[in-house]
Amino acid sequence: MIRVLLVDDQQLIRAGLRMLCDAEPDIEVVGEAGNGREAITLAGRLAPDVIVMDLRMPGVDGISATSRVLAERPATRVLVLTTFGDDDHLYPALNAGACGFLLKDAPPAELLNGIRRAAAGDSPFSRDVLQRLVRRATDAGAERPSRVEGLTAREQDVLRLVGEGLSNTEIAERLHIGITTVKTHITALMTKTGSPNRVRLALVAHRV
Repeated sequence: MIRVLLVDDQQLIRAGLRMLCDAEPDIEVVGEAGNGREAITLAGRLAPDVIVMDLRMPGVDGISATSRVLAERPATRVLVLTTFGDDDHLYPALNAGACGFLLKDAPPAELLNGIRRAAAGDSPFSRDVLQRLVRRATDAGAERPSRVEGLTAREQDVLRLVGEGLSNTEIAERLHIGITTVKTHITALMTKTGSPNRVRLALVAHRV
């Protein structure tokens, strides 16, 4: 069971997210917070696996709350869910330690999948956000990864789909292989390309 803390200053949004999560057999909403200060307190008390975090809130905002929560509970996964996908919100959230970044206009299935991916140690991003990260890194002249030799044909397929922003589940469905196999390929790809995370791996896909 994935223990989730919902953080948003709008009660209606929290109610909708709770209804969505409560319908899933593997997700349990253990608490709700209406601002960053409440989120920090509840994170320490409830020990959630994943925090779905809004950014713009009164008092302590989501970025400050993310930083403070992770300073105390580094194993917690913070998944940003926000209306604002611009760089002024994206990069500070990632610098604070958020593991993923989804927009509120995402389909419900994308959010649920994002929660599961975050809990599993993955980094879920809305596809357009991931593409913008890749474009910005490319435009900034990021160095071409030095270790890209020796990829198998299947690893090349997986790498291409990671570059397109697909989740592990979507990659498995596209290639007709199991989730565990996808994870194995991604682990191998990170090792072979020297990529510390999925965003860097997506960048590799666009530069090789």
